Amino acid sequence: MRLQADRAWFNTLGYIIVGIFALLCLIPFWLVITGSFMTQEAINLHGYTLWPSEWSGKAYTLLFETSGALVRAYGVTILVTVTGTAVGLLITAMTAYVLNCKDFRYRNHIAFYFYFTTLFSGGLVPWYIMMVKYLHMKNSLLALILPPMLNVFYILIMRSFVSAIPEAIRESATVDGAGDFTIFTRLILPLLKPALATIGLFIALNYWNDWFNTMMFIDNEQMYNLQYYLYQVLSKMEFMSYAVEQAGIAVSDMPTDAYKMAITLVTTGPIILLYPFVQRYFVKGITVGAVKG
Repeated sequence: MRLQADRAWFNTLGYIIVGIFALLCLIPFWLVITGSFMTQEAINLHGYTLWPSEWSGKAYTLLFETSGALVRAYGVTILVTVTGTAVGLLITAMTAYVLNCKDFRYRNHIAFYFYFTTLFSGGLVPWYIMMVKYLHMKNSLLALILPPMLNVFYILIMRSFVSAIPEAIRESATVDGAGDFTIFTRLILPLLKPALATIGLFIALNYWNDWFNTMMFIDNEQMYNLQYYLYQVLSKMEFMSYAVEQAGIAVSDMPTDAYKMAITLVTTGPIILLYPFVQRYFVKGITVGAVKG
């Protein structure tokens, strides 16, 4: 009885501590939500509050006035994220599987080559010249898909997951006459669900938050992704606010700060909604990767 009582007290205390920590993590996000519905005058006077004294949807009205361009930017981002994540995840898993095959003679040499590329970079200018002059990816969606597709760090993590799978599975399938592609697709991939969810979430976040490649290689406004489109809109708004202030005109009606909060919600919302669906695999994948790594 004493042991059960101690365990109950320990669990209760643990839930209280975790609950407080979760609440502290939610408060900043709640401030972002309420801040997006505040007027600029209220923000200037009182700052961000947990419950605004006056609610205003002017920031969202301003944000969705150009709904056509916003939806198009969303479409570009979703297309690039889904395509790049699917292809990048498949290539990452295949590379990790090949590097873990002990009968592959040059696996250590290729693994060292991958690692070596993380230590040195050719530089921004040579990379731009190669992408534009030789690969002809100026104003092409491939310029948004290919650069973030592969990450050596993710390949090494995936390799640690593959190495945790018993070698006897591959050997028995080889004896039965199965080829490497059949072994990979029918036996290895189903066992890599936690790793695929974990690495897939990382890759998707990289694509979703990317704006630098759009700035570098995209001049056509019809091909702007979400992050760069909102960055352009926010830059124009800040420039207009500065110009109006220099002219001596009050700008309290322009919801600059609330607009920033609204942009934050618009850009992070889909990823936040995606996370609960992969949380189970994500936590398991992080745990296994930490033990194996």
